[in-house]
Amino acid sequence: MATATVTEFITKTVNATAATSTASSRATPQGGVFEGLNPTHYDPKNPITLFIIQAAIVIILTRIIHVPLAYLRQPRVIAEVITGILLGPSVMGRIPGFTNAIFPTSSMPAFTLVANLGLVLFLFLVGLEVDLRFLASNWRIALSVGALGMALPFGLGCGIAWGLYHDFRSDSGLAPISFGVYMLFIGVAMAITAFPVLCRILTTLKLLSTPVGVIVLSAGVGNDVVGWILLALCVALVNSGAGLTALWILLVAVGYTLFLAFAFRPVVVWFLRKTGSLANGPTQTVVALTILLVLASAFFTGIIGIHPIFGAFVIGLMLPHEGGFAVKLTEKIEDLVGVLFLPLYFALSGLSTNLGLLNNGLTWGYVIGVCAIAFIGKITGGTVAARLNGLVWRESFTIGVLMSCKGLVELIVLNIGLQAKILSTRTFTIFVVMALITTFATTPLTTWLYPPWYQRKLELWKQGKIDWDGNPLRPDTDTESTSDADILRKANVAKRVLVYLRLDGLPSLFTMVSLFSHKPEEETVEPQNQAPNYEPLMNNPQALSSVVSLRRPLQVHGLRLMELTERESSVMRVAEIEEFAGRDPVIKAFGTFGQSCDIAVGGQIAVVPDHSFSGTLLSRARDLKSDLVLVPWSETGTMSEYPSLFDAKPGDPLANKQFATLAAEIFEQARPSCHVGVILDKTVLCTPSGASKIDSPVAERPTRQLNRTLTGVSLADQMNSTVHFRLADSGRSRLFVVYQGDGEDDLFAVRLGLQLAKNKKVDLKILNARAGHDDSDAVHQAADTDHDDKMAAISKVHTLRTPLDFEFDTLRSSILDFGFGERATVVDVHLTGLDAVVAAISEPSPAETLVIIGRGTFHPTTNTAVGAGAGESSMSGSMVMTGVAGPSYAREDSRALGPLATQLVKVIRERQLRAGLLVVQARREHAADAPDAFGGFGAPPNPLDVRDLKATALAKKMSALSDDD
Repeated sequence: MATATVTEFITKTVNATAATSTASSRATPQGGVFEGLNPTHYDPKNPITLFIIQAAIVIILTRIIHVPLAYLRQPRVIAEVITGILLGPSVMGRIPGFTNAIFPTSSMPAFTLVANLGLVLFLFLVGLEVDLRFLASNWRIALSVGALGMALPFGLGCGIAWGLYHDFRSDSGLAPISFGVYMLFIGVAMAITAFPVLCRILTTLKLLSTPVGVIVLSAGVGNDVVGWILLALCVALVNSGAGLTALWILLVAVGYTLFLAFAFRPVVVWFLRKTGSLANGPTQTVVALTILLVLASAFFTGIIGIHPIFGAFVIGLMLPHEGGFAVKLTEKIEDLVGVLFLPLYFALSGLSTNLGLLNNGLTWGYVIGVCAIAFIGKITGGTVAARLNGLVWRESFTIGVLMSCKGLVELIVLNIGLQAKILSTRTFTIFVVMALITTFATTPLTTWLYPPWYQRKLELWKQGKIDWDGNPLRPDTDTESTSDADILRKANVAKRVLVYLRLDGLPSLFTMVSLFSHKPEEETVEPQNQAPNYEPLMNNPQALSSVVSLRRPLQVHGLRLMELTERESSVMRVAEIEEFAGRDPVIKAFGTFGQSCDIAVGGQIAVVPDHSFSGTLLSRARDLKSDLVLVPWSETGTMSEYPSLFDAKPGDPLANKQFATLAAEIFEQARPSCHVGVILDKTVLCTPSGASKIDSPVAERPTRQLNRTLTGVSLADQMNSTVHFRLADSGRSRLFVVYQGDGEDDLFAVRLGLQLAKNKKVDLKILNARAGHDDSDAVHQAADTDHDDKMAAISKVHTLRTPLDFEFDTLRSSILDFGFGERATVVDVHLTGLDAVVAAISEPSPAETLVIIGRGTFHPTTNTAVGAGAGESSMSGSMVMTGVAGPSYAREDSRALGPLATQLVKVIRERQLRAGLLVVQARREHAADAPDAFGGFGAPPNPLDVRDLKATALAKKMSALSDDD
């Protein structure tokens, strides 16, 4: 009984104590939502839960809004601000309870802290992106465009500041500042240019290498630096109570900047060189020290009365750009800033924007006035300055439009003004609307004022090649001579070659380019006492232009295309492209290879969006006047040129829809401008299962075995990871060219084969699989008969043969005239082109084998047009293709490579033949949709049409035979 009483007393005491403790201070439920926790309730002790909800909403909504804006080539900052406006009092804030539940006032300090931390890091990246070397190399024009482009909008901004100051000073939440400080801030807000957004626009529109891009980039650097200095002055005046205090703030800021420039920067450069970070990229320690320096500099400028972002910006300016250090450092930290921190900051700007305050005519009048001043001041100032520096009016207007871009820098300035209580919420909203409109309008206005066709026309006009109306001022040096001997000398298929440099395609490119190489002493010298008999060729000028003869050195230019991503480091790489190209290992390897082959080579890098690869490649081909563009097929199975090191099995290179689409675009867009060849190396054509049998490094990875060693540790057998390359059994190469007479592509393949046969290590065999075969013998057999039989034979030849056949005969006769000897032969085959080439490459040979075929558009022996899937038809008479079901890649590469090439690829893979493939397409010189010199379409054809020449030559041959009677 006593024990029960004691137990009851203890239980009551404990319960009473617990109840008292719970009533006074209850801990956060550890069971979470299972104990009734409300995730949207803000808990100062655990703010992360609500912050995650806020951040997720902002990031997801920003990405969704940016999807349609990306098609209009608009920067992401517009989507981020629109997100904030939608979540703020303008839209979602009107829903009862939304703001109190998702963005309560008590949670905003934590949200603002993370957003401002992101702002500090972003301003560091902005400073890191600014390369003062641009300003130094183009200081004269950059100074004039930048100065006048800031002075005029600054003056107009000061004018409208008078009305804004007196009409809206009664708004709540404003600091008691003088009109001078207010005028200075409004002037800076109107004059500043968004340098980061400007770089993105120039890169997207491919203007960085143009005079407009160089001038705008240089002027933008100076504009950005001066704008931040003026803003620092404005903030110092606001934060200081007296003029003397503001003077001390400015003097300390200037002294701190000079200390960083002349004492701090040399020490940092020495340290980076000592640690190897300048050449090899920043180590984790260097990244940690850099972030600490950014935070320390932001802390210092914050405590002296200037906003912390200025300290971060100055540190970014002082770090070196040599060796690509700035680009590599940006790559380390930009993703977290751009994905998480920065959207929160600009969403915070939108949350502070209330479109409902634009509720009367006076306010909307100021909206229109501010937008008009932003456009007129910037465009007029930049245009006049550019015109005074000798640019044409349209170029000058383009520079003015680009300099009017406000973007995210304007929003940062406005937020600083709002936090410093210089701007009320109403005036802040007015300027946010102006920033969105000017940023949104920059890209379409620039595209309209400075399109690619106008850039091309302006370039030719400045070079003195055309007048302003587009009429040529002097003939092309490649076509001005019309003598018979000069026509023969200028009949080269490819004197200037542009190759698409890819890391995975270097082996096939090296093999292909080496076939073009031949020493000058290897040229066939024509005997002085015995000139070649060209009299039969004089009747056909087009045939004369087809004869292959290399008289001038071959020029090969390599263009490496790199994707322009959403990252700022990608834009920085474009701005520093010249220095980056000199260190690129692919270009260096290509240059070394060219020197070893005695070929004049050059290299260049272009950073463009992936959808612009084909246009950039062909635009460069037009600039270089390239005769031939060589494109290696991707060996990685993707658009990326870097193979994955972690795939258990490599992808099928031919099951690559993206690259097949790229190849098809290059083929189609290049028709009026240049010849195109797509190279499929034998490593691409082999199947993964049979790769080891045909010496391909893409063989399926063998199973790794564990071996017990004397150390007692199980190690993987590293011998299985070694890639073995077979030695060449012969130093020679054999080429097979298929001629079916179906179009100009087949004839160009023959021409290219004859050019490659100039290399004395090349053996060429031309397979003449012309349907109907050569019936010219019928004419000679009828020569001794009566006139009616002879005319009947002539009529038969006229019906069955085409002008292309006569050109092929001319090329066939040139083999003897130019001394190819037994290395180049023409074999008449009575098989289809597919069967003939399969039989040829199936013959064993130690030489490397390459098949050259024309792409064509439709093969007469198939029922399948371009793009039809495998298994839908088969070649008539084919000994291997009937009824064969095609793999999944057939539809994609059929559209890209053509029907015959698609069928040949299937046979090579199924039979595991050791052969490469080159699919070529000839230039259509008089295509109806050929672009003119300005990039437009509908250029008139030349008066002397190629078909007329062919018809004339054919008529002369018929007439000569009939006159023999």
